Amino acid sequence: MKKNWAQAFQIAAVYVGTVVGAGFATGKEIVEFFSRFGFFGFISILMSGYLFIILGSKLMRMAAYIDAKSYQEFNEYLFGKWPSRVINIFMLFMLLGVSAVMLSGAGAVFEEQLGIPKNVGVFLTIFLSFIVMLIGTKGLFAVNTFVVPLMISFSVILMFFSIQMPHFLDQLVFIPHAEDGWKSVVAPFSYVALNLGLAQAVLVPIASDVKDDWTIKWGGILGGVTLTIILISSHFTLIMLPNLELYEIPMAIIMKRIAPFFYWIFVLVIYGEIFTSVIGNIFGLDRQLKQYIPVSTMISVTLIFAVSYLISLVHYGTLLAYLYPLFGYICMSFFILLWMKPFPFERK
Repeated sequence: MKKNWAQAFQIAAVYVGTVVGAGFATGKEIVEFFSRFGFFGFISILMSGYLFIILGSKLMRMAAYIDAKSYQEFNEYLFGKWPSRVINIFMLFMLLGVSAVMLSGAGAVFEEQLGIPKNVGVFLTIFLSFIVMLIGTKGLFAVNTFVVPLMISFSVILMFFSIQMPHFLDQLVFIPHAEDGWKSVVAPFSYVALNLGLAQAVLVPIASDVKDDWTIKWGGILGGVTLTIILISSHFTLIMLPNLELYEIPMAIIMKRIAPFFYWIFVLVIYGEIFTSVIGNIFGLDRQLKQYIPVSTMISVTLIFAVSYLISLVHYGTLLAYLYPLFGYICMSFFILLWMKPFPFERK
């Protein structure tokens, strides 16, 4: 059998691009789940990386084997016919909540980094999203192939700058006091559960299209390894930022201090990553909403943006701090079933 490394790398790129969203790009999500716990957060990141490699690969291999065309079919296989309907309705609300976080994140970029009112950023993002919905998505998905490698490059560059700073090792092993320190124990599981729960909307149909088990397995492994590298490099950078929990876009603050010559490019990359994530979520919501309400795309998208905007009025940091961990805990049922479900095929 010919080993298709090129296609495996394409699957890995889609996997990484799907998981890397607004919270990941800004660094806020990594702070909330990991970096604020210091060395315990680093241990949690290593565990998360292992889970991304093992479970991401398993999710796609299983989807290809049962030939699931959508995440609805995949959830039916995992949960059973009736429970999966409840799960899919919950997914609808979860995608809506995440879209609101993305919009709020776009507004936070404008407010914190450009000194422009948050609502300007939110409405500009909505306006540009409508244009993309009318024109099509081919160009948008091409943007991911440009934005994601740039973001990875910047993360690695910042890490190299950070590890050369004084007291880096002291900061790496430091364990700060946290009232909710217990969350560092469950963080790897809730974080991976949240991201795989959301990513299945994209990963399931792609795996089903590719079908080749070897290619899918190595695509999942390469994607998981890449996500681990980004998490580690971001963590090494974030721990060098004093009072890291106070900032909405901590990665941009660090870039401004350490490598100001890259700052404006990095802000654009962060916004580009948020924008592509918004569109991906809106398309997923549009398709799912139409299963329950027979309306046109324009009406459905307007309704989605109206609800998302109202939720996005809440502070970005507050939204991310409460919604993401909550969704992660609820997604644990998906995580556990995926972990326990035996491979319906021979290991290769």
